[in-house]
Amino acid sequence: MRKIWPFTFYLLYFGGNAFFLPYLVLYYQSLNFSATQIGLLIAISPLITLVGAPFWTGIADITHRHKLVMSTTILLMIVLALMYPIVKTITAVFTLVILFSFMVAPINSLADTATISMLGDESQMYGRIRVGGTIGWGVAAPIAGVLIGRYGLNWAFWSYAIVMFVGFIVSQKFVFNPVKQETSFKHGLRALLSNRRLILFLFTAFICGMALTSINVYLFAYMEQLGINKTLMGIALSIATVSELPMFFYSDKLLARFKPHGLLIIAMIVTALRLFLYAIFNSTAGILVFQLINGVTFSAVWVAGVSYASENAPVGLSATAQGVFGAVLFGFGSAAGGFLSAILFEKVGGAQMYAIFGALISITLLIYLFLEKRIPKVQYA
Repeated sequence: MRKIWPFTFYLLYFGGNAFFLPYLVLYYQSLNFSATQIGLLIAISPLITLVGAPFWTGIADITHRHKLVMSTTILLMIVLALMYPIVKTITAVFTLVILFSFMVAPINSLADTATISMLGDESQMYGRIRVGGTIGWGVAAPIAGVLIGRYGLNWAFWSYAIVMFVGFIVSQKFVFNPVKQETSFKHGLRALLSNRRLILFLFTAFICGMALTSINVYLFAYMEQLGINKTLMGIALSIATVSELPMFFYSDKLLARFKPHGLLIIAMIVTALRLFLYAIFNSTAGILVFQLINGVTFSAVWVAGVSYASENAPVGLSATAQGVFGAVLFGFGSAAGGFLSAILFEKVGGAQMYAIFGALISITLLIYLFLEKRIPKVQYA
């Protein structure tokens, strides 16, 4: 019965995001912001996440008040989301994005920490719980496409707030089991960040974050460039989401077979292939078919990262380790990817943008394969 609560939270959390995240660029374009301004707004959000995720998860680990930190940030995030349709100037939107991003930063990491705690000795089953998020996104995406297409972009924010409030209620059932630290938080964090294998993994996750952002944030803009309507955008999002189901459901078996670093390698190979296919075959049918590959891109990177962070966290810093991984993937990586995508999309178009990111992923994979076996494993004291 304990498993139903994190499953339901993921379902609501990612279902809410399906109303919100894919439509941000379109909303900024509706305010007549320039490509540079949009690129800045897309980039600043994950940069704030880069700071906000470790900040909030660190406070949660130090104070052992994980549920209070999570509840507070969710409620403030909802209030800020409702302000999006109100603000119109670039300065006001920029300020709102900073505040919103700071509050949303730790939520996913704290949910992952609670899920791992509640699973106990069955932590390898994380993927089967996290699949709730995939189902939530898949169900919400076509609804969002129809609703927003018919009634306007403001419904992206109103729907998000409603779904997230229900998620807040469900989150009160989370159980955190913080472990008492044998060393100081500062010492543990220093040990975490001095692990060279972890740093290499995080660097690779950073590049993956860049590439995935080019898909997650700019695919709808690319489809609009190709004359594809919003209903088909919602369908494309649903296809990508449904494709994640097998990956999350069988992630325990995949992790046992390939280990986190092997799963990351597979994800990078498939991500590069997906990006090159977008660049070459820019038809509606092609994009819809290639969305099926999403199951072995985002899902594999996320499961590999959560598992790797859990395995490499010093005692008492589980939430912090998840926060660092989330900050790198969805913080620094998304910021750099969002800003670079904005420039490339304007200068060379969507097809060339995806080709460039495909090449970047391929080069990074070669670097990772060369260095990974040459760095010794670290055992924390």
